[in-house]
Amino acid sequence: MDLYSYYRSTSSYRVRIALALKRLAYHALPVNLVAHGGEHLAPAYRALNPQGRVPTLRTDTGELLMQSPAIIEYLDECYPNPPLLPAEPLERARVRSVAALIGCDIHPLHNVAVLKRLRGLGVDEGDVTAWIGHWISEGFNAVEQMIGDHGFCFDTPGLADVYLVPQLYAARRFAVDLAAYPRILRVEGAALEHPAFQTAHPANQPDTPA
Repeated sequence: MDLYSYYRSTSSYRVRIALALKRLAYHALPVNLVAHGGEHLAPAYRALNPQGRVPTLRTDTGELLMQSPAIIEYLDECYPNPPLLPAEPLERARVRSVAALIGCDIHPLHNVAVLKRLRGLGVDEGDVTAWIGHWISEGFNAVEQMIGDHGFCFDTPGLADVYLVPQLYAARRFAVDLAAYPRILRVEGAALEHPAFQTAHPANQPDTPA
């Protein structure tokens, strides 16, 4: 498989964790979101991904998949061991709730396109920073109450952690105060010691700046 990604893209980071948890080999193909006006906007990349975003996964059969939730679901269905979701339907719904809160309500409000639009409307950097911190904190206030007192979000590494750990990376990148979230910080600590999360970390990617 080929994964088109950017080292600090939150959604790319999710897919890298899922691949690593399932011990699936892939070829990393970096797409720089900053250099040359954004390589994701170039016609050659848009021919692969019409939205011009990362990640894009080329499967081992040559099919192209877009959007991290769809890619992760595909991986979990085609490569079910280890599973990213528990077997019991109610528990699956709880895990999906955390993932959806992060993927739908937190991350979209601070992605590259949104921040570029805010700056284009004349919003100053101080207000952009406050915007990011507000929405991450609002989401984390809920996540902190939704996860348990386990090493990871729900007993073993799974879909909720696949979403939460990259969001934590983004929170630290934007200097969001995390002191009020001991459960979330506990998940971060467990992930830092887990080989799959280490492999997927932005610091360990082929396009990570030296």
